[in-house]
Amino acid sequence: MKNEERGFTTTVLSVACGKSDPHGALNVPVYQTAAYEFASAEAMESAFTGRTPDHAYSRITNPTVEHFEESVRQATGALSVTALNSGMAAISNLFLTLGRSGANVVTSPHLFGNTYSLLASTLREFGVETRFADMTDPAAVAAAIDSETCAVFLETITNPQMEVADLSALAAVCQAAGTPLVADTTIVPFHAFHARDFGIDLEVVSSTKYLSGGATSLGGLLIDYGRFDWSRNPKLARSAETYGVQPHEAFTAKLRREIHRNLGAYMTPQVAYQQMLGLETLEVRYARVSQTTLEVAQALSSGEFRGIVSVNYPGLPSNRFHAVATRQFGTAPGAMLTFDLASQAACYAFMNRLRLIRRATNLFDNKSLAIHPWSTIFGTFSEEARRSMDISPCTIRLSVGLEDAADLQSDIRQALS
Repeated sequence: MKNEERGFTTTVLSVACGKSDPHGALNVPVYQTAAYEFASAEAMESAFTGRTPDHAYSRITNPTVEHFEESVRQATGALSVTALNSGMAAISNLFLTLGRSGANVVTSPHLFGNTYSLLASTLREFGVETRFADMTDPAAVAAAIDSETCAVFLETITNPQMEVADLSALAAVCQAAGTPLVADTTIVPFHAFHARDFGIDLEVVSSTKYLSGGATSLGGLLIDYGRFDWSRNPKLARSAETYGVQPHEAFTAKLRREIHRNLGAYMTPQVAYQQMLGLETLEVRYARVSQTTLEVAQALSSGEFRGIVSVNYPGLPSNRFHAVATRQFGTAPGAMLTFDLASQAACYAFMNRLRLIRRATNLFDNKSLAIHPWSTIFGTFSEEARRSMDISPCTIRLSVGLEDAADLQSDIRQALS
């Protein structure tokens, strides 16, 4: 469990390596290897059958990745952390662990494009139904849940709609129904938002974003808080019996001993090393970018920037989600905001005139990035589908980086002129 006497960064920096390094290296080495040698056939058998924690093959476990996972686990107080090679790999592993033919997932239509496609199209072909509900209406969510619901899933701040649901209210609904609450918490990192405190059972994170520390690498994390009694899920109840674990450990057992092994999407050691470095500086970087985002949002909503129709950031008192966002995430919730211009043509003209802010996808790079979601992230969806997801052709999404707030405002101002 998390050491409550230490701060987040102190905890991360204090995690010991599993084995002593012969050279006394302060950073965990990059174990760039596929396989491991054993002293005997018996030791090899024990490792491959899971009777010992020794590493057998780097598609399954790796010392560098294991250290990264353990650092996140200690910093969050989770039961387990599994590192995958992208955020979408983490989400895919999540639902293939939870779901089964005949089950359903209750979620919001306000999802990142590929997550929406996975749930609405890919999983449907495997017999998993997706039911869309308004996550800001707990009664609507409760009405969508039945005995075959394997999860209620949402993004804590939706991308790019910037919707914020009351997580404690949803947790109460899920607890009453015996359904796990699962959240993609990528927009606000876990040192600033403690998912477990709001009743979230499983947390999925695209570590490509804040953790990579400057968009150096792709990664994803599945964090299991060990709160849920998986005997309520027929598939995982059987897994608990198969693997001889307690019901609250069944998700991790199924994920670690079968699903992620079979899908082959485990994080690589080089990525784990890069993201470990990012984890060590996460708290300090986030303090800067979140405060800069608030300053930029306040400036853009002041009426002084000609051409901006509206600004959407939950940290603004005028935002309809301000109260719930402040309660859950603090005064500067994340480093992403959106703003609307008069038309798609105006958005293109604005994008083409940017000088400092980069035209690129991704979030929480050290550099500020702008994108037009309608034509890019959601560009392959029909217009009807995009409208149903509340994606607008007039919206610009801005991921705020480490530049000075005044310089970002200046670039936006000249690009609007």
